[in-house]
Amino acid sequence: MRKTLIEFISRIKKVLVQTYKDYDHKLPYIIIMIIALFVVVGSINLFIELTDSLKTEAIADFDETVTKEIISYRNPGLTKFFIFMTEVGDLYGYLVVVSIYFLISRLIFKRWKFVLQTTLVLILAVSSNMMLKRFIDRARPGIEHMVSVETLSYPSGHAMSAMAFYGFLIYLCTKFRMNKILKVSLIVLLSFIILSIGISRIYLGVHFPTDIAGGFIAGLIWVVFCILILNLIEIFRGDPEI
Repeated sequence: MRKTLIEFISRIKKVLVQTYKDYDHKLPYIIIMIIALFVVVGSINLFIELTDSLKTEAIADFDETVTKEIISYRNPGLTKFFIFMTEVGDLYGYLVVVSIYFLISRLIFKRWKFVLQTTLVLILAVSSNMMLKRFIDRARPGIEHMVSVETLSYPSGHAMSAMAFYGFLIYLCTKFRMNKILKVSLIVLLSFIILSIGISRIYLGVHFPTDIAGGFIAGLIWVVFCILILNLIEIFRGDPEI
């Protein structure tokens, strides 16, 4: 994305130079920020479309069919696994993961800014999730809940946070220089964690499948937006014309 952004900024600068003899060198960055906001608005529209369709009979049938299929596999071993995964996607789970992540960043990478960036994406996802839940006001499934829940159902906070946090970690993995096998293994592991946390909420009876889909979409919106803005800031700071 960084290379694409630099090329895009260069093209905007060429157009501005051809159009205006003198212009504010911050203007290309402002233009891209506006474009980024339009992208976010478009993504939110997709999210709203999914939300508007929640009350349709087709969605209800989909939720019921997928939920029945997933809970049909319930057994003591899987239940322990999915309870563990749902705890990984809880507050205390993230505190443990962030602490380990911080130590690795300080001892191996000698930098902590990536921890700050990832935590920021997580905070944005959690905060917006609470607002969305109150706005949409969807009740939890009426089946047996295998873990306790206190908030509303849509979108899934676990799915949204997992996509935002671990999704951003996947992006960072693509940036780091490391052994290719290790990089691919980490990306596969992080993807598995995201999917497992999402499926765990359906398996445990506390979310509809569309709650998970909505959470993944909303979390991905934050990942893409934050990646774009952070890259834009880095390029802006290194621009010799500013």
